[in-house]
Amino acid sequence: MHPLLLKRAELLQGEFTELENKMRLGNFDQETAVKFSKVSVVLDLHHSYIRDWENLKGLVEIVNEETDKELIAEAESEIKALVPELQNATQVVQKLLLPTFKHSDKPAILELRPGVGGGEAAIFTRDLLNMYIAVANHNQWPYTLVSEGENSAGFLNEAIISIDAPGAYNFLRHESGVHRVQRIPATEVKGRIHTSTAAVVVLPKMSDGTEQSLAGDERQFMPNEIRIDTMRAGGKGGQHVNTTDSAVRIVHLPTGITVMQQDERSQPKNKAKAFSILRARLAQLEREKEIAEQKKLRTDQVKTTDRSDKFRTYNYPQNRVTDHRCGYLIHDLPGFMIGSKFAELVEKLEEAEFEDRLQTLIAQEHCK
Repeated sequence: MHPLLLKRAELLQGEFTELENKMRLGNFDQETAVKFSKVSVVLDLHHSYIRDWENLKGLVEIVNEETDKELIAEAESEIKALVPELQNATQVVQKLLLPTFKHSDKPAILELRPGVGGGEAAIFTRDLLNMYIAVANHNQWPYTLVSEGENSAGFLNEAIISIDAPGAYNFLRHESGVHRVQRIPATEVKGRIHTSTAAVVVLPKMSDGTEQSLAGDERQFMPNEIRIDTMRAGGKGGQHVNTTDSAVRIVHLPTGITVMQQDERSQPKNKAKAFSILRARLAQLEREKEIAEQKKLRTDQVKTTDRSDKFRTYNYPQNRVTDHRCGYLIHDLPGFMIGSKFAELVEKLEEAEFEDRLQTLIAQEHCK
């Protein structure tokens, strides 16, 4: 294990002692209790890992120094069983000892929009929306379809879904990017394969987006920081929606980020949803700046393995999904789209990401 990760374990031990004292004195809130629980889990696994390593060293010593053949055979058998367990434990503990991602414990908001490919791109966007709903169902996570827009031809032009489970953002954050599909459209008479795309943005959900959370969301902004416009809604909703100023548009003036909500008949509900999405977009913007700074920090020290220009391909004729960032390939496209294979991909992406995260930690340490 890298010395920096061992140092991280020592720091966590000190943090654990402080949290334990707060808990013992009753001087803690819910956030402290959750943090204590998380640190406890990491340290318990690390201590177990250390004990297993000490056990392995003792067994190797027996094999090298003992003369009793029966004792040596028993030690070799235990080593054979222990080594794979230690290899798995090493991967788990190393990941847990790396600094956590900002907002990793938050629920997620996903925004989906068609890219290149016209109507086929819109159909693919809906397929992706259904896939994320399937992932939520597979994990027994609650979700809400925040908004869904269609163009005059009836094709989906935007969808926003909220996955309302703690940690959903961390699980789904790798989905941000341009997804590509290769298949024969139903309207293609010559059997030619078409390529279409859809864009997905994954945001950390910073508020509930309800009327109850609205006052708290508004307090996050200075009066001169945002502009709120109300107007009559268009599209779905019928006569009632179109004759009341129920639609809400919020503009964040420093960044120019604009959020429009008109799905609800109630202006306060649309306003609450708009504020929730605005806060999520700003949180993601902050995280992207942080990532850019980390990459810049290590540019002269390590070679990056960032391959964000290549993302993921869904090839229907070959029944194949390929994630180009980590080399993940599966010949079970239907299984992937219903969410049952999704966790496999997340695990592979995290494995591929580990080295970059470790190099970032090393670069940060060198700059201290």
